[in-house]
Amino acid sequence: MRSADPVSRRLTALLAVAVLGGCASVAEVVTKPVEAVQQAMAAAPAPAAPAATTAAAPVPTVQPIVNTDAQRAFDAARAALRAGRTADAERGFRDVASKHPELGGAHANLGLILRNAGKHDESVAALERAVKASPGQPVFHNQLGVSYRHAGKFTKAREAYETALALEPNYADAHLNLGVLLDLYLGDNTLALVHYERYLALGGDAAVGKWVADLKNRKPASVAQADVKVTKKE
Repeated sequence: MRSADPVSRRLTALLAVAVLGGCASVAEVVTKPVEAVQQAMAAAPAPAAPAATTAAAPVPTVQPIVNTDAQRAFDAARAALRAGRTADAERGFRDVASKHPELGGAHANLGLILRNAGKHDESVAALERAVKASPGQPVFHNQLGVSYRHAGKFTKAREAYETALALEPNYADAHLNLGVLLDLYLGDNTLALVHYERYLALGGDAAVGKWVADLKNRKPASVAQADVKVTKKE
């Protein structure tokens, strides 16, 4: 396994964090978690680049209409999260998820809160429930991939990102996350480059262009190792 330091440096240079989700007729909202992702769901259908503290673009809601009490509870949890009252938000999303397990947004937001708290296994479990509740929501698959990566489950992370892209081929952030995974964790620089370039073509943050240049100039591991051996002999 490669060191996480390179990804931390890259992602810190690009992003800030916040996670919100909607349910029901109010579209689910997910703003940037700690990763190279910028996705959100706002109040109307529409199909997600990183930059610190910027609003994310809307994507479609896939949740059913729920009753007024559920909507009110969800909105209260979301407001708590926006206000930085994470503990209140967590309790609120847990309550909604418990009473309305069919609503993926509550599970998804709970998963993101848990991930930001370093509870990666619990985050994975919550996001797996979100995906089960809303299998057609690419944002949830992408977020599940991020949590799988944090939990060291790189093969599952790749599958989750690829599912997100199968659902939404132009999902820029899933391309970026998959590129990061391939580049820094799975060692497939060739395919990582494909996803980085696709991300940029979809209007992603230009800073990723530096990663692309670095990747293109990087020597294959075998060549680099050979150079080291020659240097030692000399």
